[in-house]
Amino acid sequence: MPWSEQLTLLGNHCTLKPLHLDHLNPLIEAVSDGELWKIKYALVPHPDTMENEIKHRLALHDKNEMMPFTVFDNKTQKIVGMTSFARIDQENKRLDIGFTWYAKSHQRTALNTECKLVLLTHAFEQLNCIAVGFRVDFLNQASRMAVERLGAKLEGIIRNYGVMPNGHTRDMCFYSILPHEWPNVKSHLHYLLEKYSC
Repeated sequence: MPWSEQLTLLGNHCTLKPLHLDHLNPLIEAVSDGELWKIKYALVPHPDTMENEIKHRLALHDKNEMMPFTVFDNKTQKIVGMTSFARIDQENKRLDIGFTWYAKSHQRTALNTECKLVLLTHAFEQLNCIAVGFRVDFLNQASRMAVERLGAKLEGIIRNYGVMPNGHTRDMCFYSILPHEWPNVKSHLHYLLEKYSC
C-alpha cells in the first residue's frame, strides 16, 4: 500500500482530510487570516497562487512523493490550513512533515499541537517510519522553537540551501525524530494538549 494513499486523520481538535481543489476558497480565506504569504522566510501561498499550489501538491501526490492534507477545525468545521507528509521515501521508511501553515488565529493552539500528534502517530505507529524529518528556515525562529519543543533533534544546517521566490537565500535547519524518541515525544504532546484544556 503506497504511503501516499489518501486517508483522513482525526483528532479531538482537528481533522486532516486529503487536499482537494474544492478546498480552494476556504484555503484562500484561511491564508488571508494574518496575510501569511508576507512572511519572507516561509513558503506560504498567496491567495492568487493558491490554486496552483493545490495543483502542485496534488501532482506530487500522484508521484507518491507527498500526501497533502487540508486542516479542519473540528469546533467550527472550518478550513484553517494545510500540511503534508512530504519527501516520502517508502523504501527507506522515511518522510518529512512539512509545507505546513495555519491561519494566524490557529497558530500556537491545541489544534496546531494535535496536528503534529496525529501526523507523527500515523508515521511511527502505522507506517513504522525509521525517521520523520522537519526542514525549517534558519531565520524562522518561531517554527524552529516549535519543532525543538516537540523533541526533534537538529541534525545540521545546510547553508544557501535555496532561493525563495522573493529572492531570500535560505539556510535550512534539518531536524528529525527517531522511533526510540517517539514515546517521549508522544507523552510530551499529550501533556501540552492537557495544558490547553486547563
